[in-house]
Amino acid sequence: MDGEGPAGLAQSAAVKLSAMGERTRRLGTALRDPLQQRRIVLVIVCVALLLDNMLYMVIVPIIPDYLAELESEQSEHVHLVTHRNASANGTSRDRNARDNLDVQIGVLFASKAILQLLVNPLSGTFIDRVGYDLPLLIGLLVMFVSTCIFAVGENYATLFVARSLQGLGSAFADTSGMAMIADKYTEEPERSTALGVALAFISFGSLVAPPFGGILYEFAGKKVPFIVLACICLADGVLLLTVIKPFSNRTRENMPVGTPIHRLMVDPYIAVVAGALTVCNIPLAFLEPTIASWMERTMHSSQWEMGLTWLPAFFPHVLGVYLTVKLAAKNPNLQWFYGALGMVIIGASSCTVPACKTFAQLIAPLCGICFGIALVDTALLPTLAFLVDVRHTSVYGSVYAIADISYSVAYAMGPIVASQIVHNLGFVQLNLGMGLVNVLYAPALLLLRNVCQMKPSHSERDNLLDEAPQGLYDTIRMEERRAKKKGCDPAGNCLSVDGNGFEPFRTQRSLSEESSGLGFA
Repeated sequence: MDGEGPAGLAQSAAVKLSAMGERTRRLGTALRDPLQQRRIVLVIVCVALLLDNMLYMVIVPIIPDYLAELESEQSEHVHLVTHRNASANGTSRDRNARDNLDVQIGVLFASKAILQLLVNPLSGTFIDRVGYDLPLLIGLLVMFVSTCIFAVGENYATLFVARSLQGLGSAFADTSGMAMIADKYTEEPERSTALGVALAFISFGSLVAPPFGGILYEFAGKKVPFIVLACICLADGVLLLTVIKPFSNRTRENMPVGTPIHRLMVDPYIAVVAGALTVCNIPLAFLEPTIASWMERTMHSSQWEMGLTWLPAFFPHVLGVYLTVKLAAKNPNLQWFYGALGMVIIGASSCTVPACKTFAQLIAPLCGICFGIALVDTALLPTLAFLVDVRHTSVYGSVYAIADISYSVAYAMGPIVASQIVHNLGFVQLNLGMGLVNVLYAPALLLLRNVCQMKPSHSERDNLLDEAPQGLYDTIRMEERRAKKKGCDPAGNCLSVDGNGFEPFRTQRSLSEESSGLGFA
């Protein structure tokens, strides 16, 4: 028995090692499978978007209270001279301190979107040149550093640097993530579904972060929420390095040259979509910094009610994403209508917010706003990729940088502009103005009818390739074949903006005339 023991153990260990090796081999085979790999890519991108939006919103219940504590600690060291007007001077001093703190908090919150707005034109061009995986890794790395600085920061200057760094990381991670999804999922129904899943993660991160941060801050301190997010960010970066391997097999010299971002910005159809993305997000961006004080003043709401204001809106947002994906699969030529309907819903909901008298009444219009935003985003984000496919080169970094710029414009103005409007005009006028702007902009999406009705027909990729598309490699081969057919340099732009027959803002032509005017030889 004693002699057989070591042999049996060795045999058992060999069997286990063989089984482990077989599982590793199967895992490696699965990771090389394009279908499995793009699913893992979708998970990586969704986690990155979740982290970015959680970090964006997790500071809402933490930083104002933390800065107020720092302010009170500093004021304790100030020696006050007792005199007859000490009470009046103290009241004036406290009021000035509160106003100064509100300005500091507004600037801190807006700094992320402002830096993101400034960096996006550069990050979009960079992504078009080097691909999508390396910029995503850079974005995750910067977000990890930013989160760690948030955890250890103990003064306003350090927190401001951390918030600004987050904007830098978001400019790379968000843009490259969305572009990577558009590149991996080339067929329209799959692309809409994948982008819808990403939007659901964005919504979940934005709406669940305030209660997540508030609870951990209350019971575990300021550092713990940021440490948790930093660990998730690190794990996502390791998964990216393991699956995609951004530093291996780089073929940058063979990558097609994407359309410059300034040319995309002047494309009338892309401009209409970008404007819609900005306008539809203004109510959310402007209400987030102002609705808590309005609720406290008019409803006498408790702290938990103000903290959970936006949480119920998560469910209609996910419902809006689901419905739009399903409707777009059945009627892809009505994407413009879904977006316009969403803007009308946003406008009507914004106008009804000031009429609410209780917390329960307020839930309905806020859910309507988030439901409308889901319709607009889910309908128009895939449309941006389709516009690039049929009107430009199928490289998506710059066009999703434009989408990120659209969001950043709304969220950069929100913390600063909204407070001034409420102070000078009032909360009611703010909501009526936002609602009116959304309703008035909705008819502009009618200009997308020509583009959306081209979706059932074959795009340039389908005409030039015989087999199923394979993402960025598909684009490289498309450029080479186009160059052979038209006699131009594969690195150049062989189609002008209107080379496929689209004439901006002219009356709608019949589908047969559009097909004959595509110019796809």
